[in-house]
Amino acid sequence: MSEPAAEDPGSEDGATGVLRVFPPVTGSTRIVLVRHGEAECNLNRLVGGVNGCTGLTALGRRQVAELADRLYESGELRDATALYSSVLPRAIETAERLRPVVGPGPAALGPVVEDCDLCELHPGESDGMSWNDVIEEFGVPDWDRDPDAPIAPGGESWSGFIVRAADAVRALARRHPGEMVVAAVHAGVIESTMISFLGIQPEVYRRGWIHIMHASMTEWAWVPDEDRWILVRFNDASGIPRA
Repeated sequence: MSEPAAEDPGSEDGATGVLRVFPPVTGSTRIVLVRHGEAECNLNRLVGGVNGCTGLTALGRRQVAELADRLYESGELRDATALYSSVLPRAIETAERLRPVVGPGPAALGPVVEDCDLCELHPGESDGMSWNDVIEEFGVPDWDRDPDAPIAPGGESWSGFIVRAADAVRALARRHPGEMVVAAVHAGVIESTMISFLGIQPEVYRRGWIHIMHASMTEWAWVPDEDRWILVRFNDASGIPRA
């Protein structure tokens, strides 16, 4: 398995996701997770932690702009009451560029709230390195066999990251009962919610089992009375440029 902790630019051909055709349960809390646009660390195949992330590429900015145009026309996130992001530049830049079209307007919505628990897998000593150098210096953890192995010294394991990221999204739902919340996050965070909220077994914890498109939206509805998560839409990247 190669590049287990990076947001691999990969191929983004094929279907652009799924959308439920009936509304979520009344009174549920809606959490919309937006993957950031293409980032410089994706393009340059660098580990994009706090040291390696330098924000979006020109394509990434265009992807987020296209999403913003769609949201302006559709108004589909106009009911949002809060906008969050991870502390990594690519997520912050994505959130700031979407802020004018999320909620009732920037003044009423307030500033973007940064939360480190919404970050990608913490890479430890591999942060900022090229993936070739990471493999040469630290090897590649076999997360199919041992999901508790860290990516590099001082870094997280895959299983630990899943718990941390999914719990961060749960915390947003508890903090905003009955509201809609938008968060600019990372592919791994979205994968973590899929694994945790859908009850996928640990043996498929390996990274990259699904491909999350840049500037796509995945939406969950949390039903507090039942502590149940409903997947409303997944990987919705309609109209977002790939190149």
